[in-house]
Amino acid sequence: MKKLLIYSLTLLMGMNLVMSCKEDEFLKEEPLDFYSPDNSLETSAQFQLSINYLHNRLRNIAFGGIDLDSYFALRYATDFAVNATDYQPAVKLNDYKNTMVPTYNVPQVIWQNVYQIIANANVVINRAKLSTKLSDADKNLFKAQGLFFRAWGYNMLANLYGGVPLVTEEISVPRRDLVRATRDQVYTQCKTDLIEAITSLPNIDAVKDGAVNKQVAQHILSEVYISLKAYDDAITTATQVINYPGVGLMTTRFGARKANPGDVYRDLFELGNQNRTSGNREGLYVIQSDYLNLASTQRDAMQWAVMSGIQNVTIKSSVDGKTVVAVKGPNEKWSGRGVGWIRPTSFVLYGMWNSGKDDIRNSEYNIIRDFQIDGVPTTSPDYGKWYVKDGYKAKATGFIDTIRYWYPILKKNTISAGDFPDAYFQRDAAGNVLSSPLGGRLLINGSDLFRDNYLIRLPETYFLRAEAYIMKGNMASAADDLNIVRARAKATPITAADVTIDFLLDERMRELYGEEFRMVTLTRMGKLYDRNKKYNEKAGLSIEPYHNLWPIPFSEINRNVFATLEQNPGYN
Repeated sequence: MKKLLIYSLTLLMGMNLVMSCKEDEFLKEEPLDFYSPDNSLETSAQFQLSINYLHNRLRNIAFGGIDLDSYFALRYATDFAVNATDYQPAVKLNDYKNTMVPTYNVPQVIWQNVYQIIANANVVINRAKLSTKLSDADKNLFKAQGLFFRAWGYNMLANLYGGVPLVTEEISVPRRDLVRATRDQVYTQCKTDLIEAITSLPNIDAVKDGAVNKQVAQHILSEVYISLKAYDDAITTATQVINYPGVGLMTTRFGARKANPGDVYRDLFELGNQNRTSGNREGLYVIQSDYLNLASTQRDAMQWAVMSGIQNVTIKSSVDGKTVVAVKGPNEKWSGRGVGWIRPTSFVLYGMWNSGKDDIRNSEYNIIRDFQIDGVPTTSPDYGKWYVKDGYKAKATGFIDTIRYWYPILKKNTISAGDFPDAYFQRDAAGNVLSSPLGGRLLINGSDLFRDNYLIRLPETYFLRAEAYIMKGNMASAADDLNIVRARAKATPITAADVTIDFLLDERMRELYGEEFRMVTLTRMGKLYDRNKKYNEKAGLSIEPYHNLWPIPFSEINRNVFATLEQNPGYN
């Protein structure tokens, strides 16, 4: 081995002598049989594939393609929901103090996945500038999209963690010398990226469904301005979105089910109704997902997680007192098969609906608050009775029944009867689909949700402008913006005297429950602690004020050996 090593070194020295006069040419690597940024980002089609990849990485975060605990953490352990699978004794984020620590996998997974978006966006931005095969228009367009994704990523990181390392160049070797920028410096980078992106991004009505567009970039820029306390700029930018003629709140029935009983709020969440091609004008960024399309995430976990496990509900038979199931099994009438992983708080299910008895967001078409019993023989006196109205819920026994197996079903997070894939239904030996006598075909599974989903919807732009008005002390203008959204919902109008930041957060919940990353909203506003203490039955018992920011993952601090990556206050 020693002789071989000497020979190898001698050979290399000899080659160096021979080739030294052409060192630059000799050392230049030309990948001929594998892909690298040098040869895979040249043509317009290749850049588009890179943009598609960025969409897919974002979709994985939004739909649960990453670790499910991390996906759920963007929504539960807030005023929206608790984790009903770990309710008693409290673990995971039902127990903030002992779980949300620097070694917890959730802040690490979110950190790594968002930085992956940023790293790939940096490659697109850099390579678009260097490309010799793109037209100037394509260079500007691809760079603008890369800037959008980088700004989205850094805005999310700043909202969750505060100041984070800023990396705006393509990285070719691992970095272990990162330091944290301030939170304002990160927001300022987002502002710079978005302002530049907006100059080249097309308007929303000039792009394909789901594509990055000028209006969604302006929406995020408005939020960034609020974080920078530039409230006038936030108002101006949000107004540009709201006043653009290609967008608007949907106020009349639309889509394939508009002739069915229902309302326009339910129409917003029916299968196929999210994109502009359906007539919808309020989706600013719609994440695309198709059943059996390998290019998109195959499962949105929200329906499975947030829906109660109604198929597990039992009652005592009025005939012989024996315990029997209340429903035959998962069926499309009640929106599929849930497991009650994310249980909405009592505030969401009941407390926040003081917005007026006619608020359509709380209508029978949007929140199912009762169901009929069909798990017994049709001759039974229990058959066809209502579980809540006829007193069966009041007679139920067992702790878990009301925690996980039955609570009102949020229809916006499910799909309707008739929209489940054909392969999902139970069949008899002859291949006939089995149904409940009360209607609704029985499902084998029904956990998954295959539907395009909103990342950002126009009502949130009104909420951002209202927030900026509140921070300026202009409660009358804030009330006007809130009333525009409330008018569509047929909620009772409010006055300037009603307006507070907490009222705004209540209204955001009424309109965006289950949609928004509620965790990100509350950490951005410094309200995670307050809202959990007030409304979360479990997480509120252990949360501390320092949890308004997530911890910097210990793994990132530990591997950063050539500089100090400071931890957020309160975390060991």
